[in-house]
Amino acid sequence: MVNASVRIIGVLLTLVTVLTGAPARAAEPEVRSAPTFDGTVTAIAYLAGTVYVGGSFTRASWDGRTYRRLRLAAFDARTGALLNWAPAADGPVRALAATGDDVFAAGGFHTVDGHRRDSLARISAVTAEVAGFSHDLDGTAYALAAGNGRLYLGGSFSAVDGREHRNLAAFDLATGLLDDGWAARTDDRVHTLAANGAEVYLGGAFHRVNGEKHTLRLAAVDAVTGDLDRYFRPRVTAEVNALTVDPSGIYTAGGGQGGRAVAYGFDGTVRWQRVFDGDAVAITRRHGVTYVGGHFDRACLTPRNGPQGSCLDGSLPRVKLAAITGEGTLTGWAPQANGVIGVRVLNADRAADALDAGGDFTTIDGSDRRRFARFSG
Repeated sequence: MVNASVRIIGVLLTLVTVLTGAPARAAEPEVRSAPTFDGTVTAIAYLAGTVYVGGSFTRASWDGRTYRRLRLAAFDARTGALLNWAPAADGPVRALAATGDDVFAAGGFHTVDGHRRDSLARISAVTAEVAGFSHDLDGTAYALAAGNGRLYLGGSFSAVDGREHRNLAAFDLATGLLDDGWAARTDDRVHTLAANGAEVYLGGAFHRVNGEKHTLRLAAVDAVTGDLDRYFRPRVTAEVNALTVDPSGIYTAGGGQGGRAVAYGFDGTVRWQRVFDGDAVAITRRHGVTYVGGHFDRACLTPRNGPQGSCLDGSLPRVKLAAITGEGTLTGWAPQANGVIGVRVLNADRAADALDAGGDFTTIDGSDRRRFARFSG
């Protein structure tokens, strides 16, 4: 009887693995306490035990109370308690980058705490004081990344401070000055950036980087000069909405017919891809697992999909959130976020060992999680 029971348990574990794509005993992230917001969350950054959040919200709620927070807020990464850090932006914040003692914000604002700041601001991570980092942007800012002593900016713009910089620019973190020596440029908008060692990865709707062919929607450039990395040559089928990089490779979330999460090697070779019935908009990595967020409701069992992204060879429910193993297999993690748009941003807080999601959802698995949810485990 003991041996029979062991065999039955083994069969059940195998069935769970086949159906969900993950070992049954694998721990899955669970929701934990965090503030909620009255408007969209589009940006998340971390520094020294604090979580910084940006978006289009005007109020944040915590512990039964509601507080004024004009598109920027912060909370304690350990307890989830909302902090007093509350600079006020007069327009949406689309991107955040935290480094040193500062939080950089980019978006559609014109002032922060009454200081004129055209789409880009530098704010003290402790006092929320707006620093003397002021530039004029001719266009729209979408993405930020910090590294190599620079702040990198991506978007849909033609000039910075009156000087031609097409959709990409870099600033010296020490002086705050525009780095005219970083000469990367694209012919269309840049949605997402990631600084990784000596390179900066960029994704978006562009067809050419630095005027070069074979750079459609995803490319890498030198972090100091902006020169194109010709070794990295991915073939991308749809607009790239988000990307993340770790020692194992490059991971993208994109649209197209349905949506796709794709893992690339550092030469641009596709390692795996997962297809969904709606756009993949956000992506991050944690504990060797790729987490994806977006507008989708189902994950396809094969890469084949049809009109409106419908899965042609079967699917599993994954409502706005999904997780994928290092081999490209779906895990059993399947929290359900509501709404049409769903999840807009994902980020991993490695210091607190947490996963954060922001967007337009108001519930996760039916529980109140207005526009922000924190997972751990």
